[in-house]
Amino acid sequence: MIETSRLLLRRWRDEDFIPFAALNADPIVRRWWSAGPLNQADSHAQAERLRRHIEDHGFGFWAVEVSQVSPFIGFVGLQNEEADMPFAPAIEAGWRLARAYWGQGYAIEAARAAFDDGFGRLGMSEIVAYAVEGNMPSRRVMERLGMHHDQRDDFNHPHRKSDDPFRRHVLYRLRSPG
Repeated sequence: MIETSRLLLRRWRDEDFIPFAALNADPIVRRWWSAGPLNQADSHAQAERLRRHIEDHGFGFWAVEVSQVSPFIGFVGLQNEEADMPFAPAIEAGWRLARAYWGQGYAIEAARAAFDDGFGRLGMSEIVAYAVEGNMPSRRVMERLGMHHDQRDDFNHPHRKSDDPFRRHVLYRLRSPG
């Protein structure tokens, strides 16, 4: 569990699965994924994988709640990146919030807390994040977090077909300050 002045990053609860499914069904939230919105079964399966990562590793994409506002607004955190990614092995930062909670600084606040935990308690030396090349909102979050982009690191996502308009991705990095 990680706490900030406004947020609690915590383990997933069964009651998070329904609002997570609503978030994943929103076509605006999911506009940068080739698969588009997720159905409830796929969303629940994803939430279960996120929960299992935290149980197995002691960190992950935490469920985020806002004190006095909402018991669940989405997820933010760090996880082990898949082995077939061109920059693996790596620790990936990620976030996905319900649209009602965009523009309030929650993603930045939660990600900074997750980064502090990763570099501090977990002793990580580098954290990466990636997004579809045209996903400027996520790229701005990465930049506001102090992450650095080098276009030599950009890549074609190995799980996307060659004609997929969301195939090209940018990679951002942040090294441990210590």
